[in-house]
Amino acid sequence: MKEDLLHFVWLYRKYPVAGLKTTTGESIFVKTTGTHNRLSGPDFFNSKLELDGQLWAGNVEIHIKSSDWYAHNHQVDANYDNVILHVVWDDDVSVFRKDGSQIPTLALRHYIAQEVLATYQQLFDARNYKFINCEKEINQVDEFIRGNWLDRLFVERLEQKSIYIDELLKLTHNDWEHVLFLMLLKNFGSKINGELFLEIGKSIDFSIVRKLHGKPIEMESLFMGQAGFLNDMLEADEYHQNLKKEYSFLKHKYELRSLYGSPEFFKLRPFNFPTIRLSQLAMVYAANTNLFHVLIENNSSDLSEIFSLGTSEYWETHYTFGKTSKKTSKRLSKSFLDLIMINTIVPLKFCYKRYKGSLDNETLFKTMSFIKMEQNRIVENFRKLNIPISGAKESQGYLQLYNEYCTKDKCLHCAIGAHLMNIKV
Repeated sequence: MKEDLLHFVWLYRKYPVAGLKTTTGESIFVKTTGTHNRLSGPDFFNSKLELDGQLWAGNVEIHIKSSDWYAHNHQVDANYDNVILHVVWDDDVSVFRKDGSQIPTLALRHYIAQEVLATYQQLFDARNYKFINCEKEINQVDEFIRGNWLDRLFVERLEQKSIYIDELLKLTHNDWEHVLFLMLLKNFGSKINGELFLEIGKSIDFSIVRKLHGKPIEMESLFMGQAGFLNDMLEADEYHQNLKKEYSFLKHKYELRSLYGSPEFFKLRPFNFPTIRLSQLAMVYAANTNLFHVLIENNSSDLSEIFSLGTSEYWETHYTFGKTSKKTSKRLSKSFLDLIMINTIVPLKFCYKRYKGSLDNETLFKTMSFIKMEQNRIVENFRKLNIPISGAKESQGYLQLYNEYCTKDKCLHCAIGAHLMNIKV
């Protein structure tokens, strides 16, 4: 038995309407189940019950065992003073309020139908699925229900990312331009170098980046130097030497300290090499001031005009220092810009607009609808279930669904899982 099933049974009234009794014999008639609370405090707020004909209004708490009340220290928590009914699977101990009065208890094990238990057990039977619990039934769910749930999941995913953005805002003393700089660095580093690129960003006073506007060589030397590519022990070619001189001046002037670690090249395609990515971002910041406000006020999903500069000329014939390659223009690809939009620009817009009190989810939905879905294993597995995914909003919703619900067996907290349980029992 899991507590989420008891929540489901109470929320959707999967128990007899008549004949309910507390463990001490009082009759129970549920007038309203209350508002489901997924945060701290009682599980259901503002429930209304008749106990032996007397109307009670208050909160309902749900546990597997009655003794969980004491295991969770609810007896000393004022948030639980207004609990009018304790709903459990096993009643193993009596529970009392601070004033000594006993809290009525409903033991659901005597009232849940076997078909509810059987359906629930089938949902979690690992023999029935390879990817997610409901993979054989998910297409039975009405597209309208699935679409509304995906919209909620997309916003939920943005709210999770907001926690990280809030941490960066504290670090930068609420400097939104600086936060954008750090997030762009992290995303330009991708999964392999993202955290190290972020540390590179944190090692640079952002005022230096502002001062180097219009100076692409100095900007590139700053990024490369802080990444450890301009070490005194390394000598590659004339361009490398020029960058080293620029960085040496900046390092002395601004008392910079480079990181101990160096970015990784292993397992990366040449276009994703950290040297290329750092040069691309250096060109963007050398050419733009107030980049945050430019991007926030831009309602288009197309970033190509802002991020169209590519690298400095040297990197058109190089992937690493000192090793010449065939000349190639290394502009940011559309797929990479889409990832920047998904992982940096849209989350920042969401946070900033909410901070300003002008949040408009529909505009964000519209922006995301023009961005192609991500290409990854999770999204591809959902598509194999014949689920249409038309853009980034849907793919982000399914990523949230898989990571926060499917992998954690939180099926009854999911609108899809709850719907499947309801149509089967």
